[in-house]
Amino acid sequence: MDQDKQFIREAIAMARTGMDRGDGGPFGCVIVKEGAVVGRGNNRVTSSNDPTAHAEVVAIREACAALGDSQLTGCVLYTSCEPCPMCLGAIYWARPDRIVFACTREDAADAGFDDQLIYDELPLPYAERRILTETLLRDEAQVVFDAWKCKGDKVAY
Repeated sequence: MDQDKQFIREAIAMARTGMDRGDGGPFGCVIVKEGAVVGRGNNRVTSSNDPTAHAEVVAIREACAALGDSQLTGCVLYTSCEPCPMCLGAIYWARPDRIVFACTREDAADAGFDDQLIYDELPLPYAERRILTETLLRDEAQVVFDAWKCKGDKVAY
């Protein structure tokens, strides 16, 4: 528990530092393996003009590069706020052992970061979503998936 508090405090400090520096919103993340930090990130959306530069994504990229692996097996991800849907997806793809967060998504919404629209849109059929979503040339694209299924040297993930 003390180690969890230490690293969640580091994530919170990263959120504050990045915010004060003008990098982006008040979000920070630290990824730890065997007691050592392997990745850090703070929100850099506005400073990099990258809507995917959330603290968790930045930290995942750094940790995976440091570990030389696309998986975060054996890692704990500490973040200053409950991950948004995009970050949660990235976290699940990276497969850390555990997620620890400080503020909730309701706290984030109260500060002006409301992801509820995304949560509401996900279960809707494509035709009912706010952003026009269409499928086109599925058969042509399916050929690539078929090739993947037969690829002998693929690295599964």
